[in-house]
Amino acid sequence: MTDYGHDLLFGTFVTPSAQGANHVLDLAVTADREGLDLVTFQDHPYQPAFLDTWTLLAYAAARTERVHLSGNVLSLPLRPPAVLARAAASLDVLSGGRLELGLGAGAFWDGIQAMGGRRLTPGQGVDALREAITIIRNIWDTETRGGVRLDGEYYQVAGTKRGPAPAHDIPIWVGAYKPKMLGLTGAHADGWLPTIEYLPRGVDSLPALNARIDDAATDAGRSTHDVRRLMNFMNVRFSATGRGLLDGPVDQWVEQLTGLALEHGVTAYLIGGDDVPTTERFAAEVAPAVRESVARERRGTA
Repeated sequence: MTDYGHDLLFGTFVTPSAQGANHVLDLAVTADREGLDLVTFQDHPYQPAFLDTWTLLAYAAARTERVHLSGNVLSLPLRPPAVLARAAASLDVLSGGRLELGLGAGAFWDGIQAMGGRRLTPGQGVDALREAITIIRNIWDTETRGGVRLDGEYYQVAGTKRGPAPAHDIPIWVGAYKPKMLGLTGAHADGWLPTIEYLPRGVDSLPALNARIDDAATDAGRSTHDVRRLMNFMNVRFSATGRGLLDGPVDQWVEQLTGLALEHGVTAYLIGGDDVPTTERFAAEVAPAVRESVARERRGTA
């Protein structure tokens, strides 16, 4: 059993289609009403068919009451870290502590460059993200005296004032797949947020990728429990016959998600599909059954 010590979270991974703006908001309101924990939105600022994710996060926060919200994940090259830190803290205060921060080092570089962002190599992206996390956390740290200073290779701040303080300790979740990004996640992040369809061998990739994060956390003097393991599932469906991961009857979903928690330490599940009935059924039938199943197994091995 792999247990990183976190409660289970259930939520959605939503495509912010501009043509379906009302439907996007319906998905957020449904998740909130049905008791899910998270609503997350893809972030592709260079995609004209999508709503701007940060604007959407703010609007969705005003339309919901209890569910937490996040970009999944925010494109750092088009969101300056000092500004992002203040925006995140502000929305966290306004929403009553319901903002989480998912970050990515960047992808789709043609689109990023076309929007005025810098084209970086994968290694440069990792270094830039590391600098950004340092800036963000320092701006949130209003207990430390003096301004925030960092003369980095990619980002510079020269004494900017700290604050505002978030309403809660906002976790930073990183979308990561390659070794250097996994190392950064283990050393600096509060969570790992990949998409299962993008892992080279799907679920079979998890032991090696988890081990790399664990090793980096240990080398940095952290506990492996400091890094929550989250997972996006883009292609999901309830059906009478089981055809694959999260494609089948409710019992199969429960068994598969329970296995991911117990065998691989995944404790947050974010489903795509952009379908209101699927969201409702996930909340009503799957989430409580997985919580019960995982709790029962954990008690049995304690």
